[in-house]
Amino acid sequence: MQDDIAAVVRGIPALQGWQGQAERLGGLTNRVYRLGEAILRIPGEGTAEYIDRGNEAVAAEAAARAGVSPAVLHADPVSGVMVTRFIPETVTMTPESFRLRPGAPGRAALVLRQLHRSDERFPARFELFAMIDDYLRILSGKDVALPEGYHAVVAEAGAVRAALARHPAPLVPCHCDPLCENFLDTGHRMWIVDWEYSGMNDPMWDLGDLSVEAGFGPAEDEEMLAAYFDGLPPPQDRARMVIYKAMCDLLWTLWGLIQLANGNPADDFRAYADGRFARCRTLMAEPDFAHHLTVLQG
Repeated sequence: MQDDIAAVVRGIPALQGWQGQAERLGGLTNRVYRLGEAILRIPGEGTAEYIDRGNEAVAAEAAARAGVSPAVLHADPVSGVMVTRFIPETVTMTPESFRLRPGAPGRAALVLRQLHRSDERFPARFELFAMIDDYLRILSGKDVALPEGYHAVVAEAGAVRAALARHPAPLVPCHCDPLCENFLDTGHRMWIVDWEYSGMNDPMWDLGDLSVEAGFGPAEDEEMLAAYFDGLPPPQDRARMVIYKAMCDLLWTLWGLIQLANGNPADDFRAYADGRFARCRTLMAEPDFAHHLTVLQG
């Protein structure tokens, strides 16, 4: 075990007596380790400027009560160090495993629905356009260029902003960052981890973002929606899901640029940001997007 990991472990009552070897797991911005029956998460450098660790700790505990996430054994709202219970016999999902594991889109929809319909309340409010403004403010002090045309696309998305404001969805506890790797699958049910971006939000954000992250095609989208709604979704809900597929790329483009500015070595974040922005523009140019925006505008 590395010396810095050992120092962290010594300060956590839930890990006292641990003597084994720490197994490094995945993570784009944080360091994650398995220590026997526990998972230790150490926040990455620079994450404090855009993640509220106090909100995350409360949300992780609420999600555990809702039965969709592992039990929280330790959460420091200042440092962001967190320890959760290891869940055995699960597969960490990827876009490929979402394609290959039968029923995976439906199981993901069901665990998201369980969260959305719980009585839990998250302390934060995930608000798409406010977050875009915040990320742009953070980037204004960094030496990183936005993709060409970014501000024009934000202006074009003003029609989405207006339509969502006229027809707001009821706010429910949402994960808000449904990367494939944040889903753990047993083959019978799924669990969700990582509550850094969670907040009260439109539930269709989680479905639209998952669709993009997993690379769902029409068949997977229909499987996800049918499981979530126990049949055909209402037109307004389908419209918001489709629209959020583009909007999540608009937001996470900026997140990628923040990682680039912070020197995060986990990925090629210039390519990540440019790729997400290109996909956003493609999705917004499709006739399907215009149709669903019309539906949303009512």
